[in-house]
Amino acid sequence: MSNQVKTIVVVGAGTMGSGIALTAAQAGIGAVLVDINQEQLDKARAYHTKTLARAVEKQKLTADAAAAAGKKLCYVTTIAETKNADWVVEAASENPEVKKKLFRTFAEVFAPNVVLASNTSSISITDIATATGARASHVIGMHFFNPVPLMKLVEVIRGLATSDETVARTMDLARAMGKTPVSANDRAGFVSNRVLMPLINEAFYAWMEGVAKPEDIDQIMLLGCNFPMGPLRLADFIGLDVCHDIMMVLYRELGNAKFFPCPMLRQLVTAGRLGDKSGRGVFEYPAKG
Repeated sequence: MSNQVKTIVVVGAGTMGSGIALTAAQAGIGAVLVDINQEQLDKARAYHTKTLARAVEKQKLTADAAAAAGKKLCYVTTIAETKNADWVVEAASENPEVKKKLFRTFAEVFAPNVVLASNTSSISITDIATATGARASHVIGMHFFNPVPLMKLVEVIRGLATSDETVARTMDLARAMGKTPVSANDRAGFVSNRVLMPLINEAFYAWMEGVAKPEDIDQIMLLGCNFPMGPLRLADFIGLDVCHDIMMVLYRELGNAKFFPCPMLRQLVTAGRLGDKSGRGVFEYPAKG
């Protein structure tokens, strides 16, 4: 059960992966962050250091607790260095072939009892599991939300072959990490993005068709629907490229034109205006000093 999980491997040191690793470390679980890009690992390490220091400054963590969490974090460039871990969470790009290639490697490297989880936000867990052969019963979706240290939800997605034991262990681990696990069936986009992405897409259409300016669209949704963040601002925060990729998964899997990305969204992605990460998306963001 969850108290036997001493070390998790998080593959992919981007925003989600670094957040998952930090959350595990703060829960007292060893976290090994893996990325072939050393620069990305360095960015993740800097993020961890800064976040823990800020938590101490704000008196959300004691200095001892922050130091203990920091000692739980490790950074490596190859999966082979992590073969003795108890759990794996994949947080690579939202591309089925990239994920399946990683899961083939996981099935070869990790012990038979290790759960192989994906942080995918839209891709079929059943499809990903086909890459693992006889290990499919140990494959599950663990969809965390950004920013991971703050967001409580983990969407737990069971593939066709996922065992009851794997589901129970995943629920336990999520709770041990301070999260609230909620089950969703293995359909494109699961629940969160099945509902959210068409909303974001429609906001882009409202902008493109001149219904209102982006800031006014967001303001109306903030004040009229009590949203904590407007849909266009949220798209920038998620990453316009990520929104586009999720919508394409929904469109391909569900075959409904309503999921096809709005031309305005596709144009911004083509231009490299990806949101917060690039400094400009729907809105512009000043460089952080």
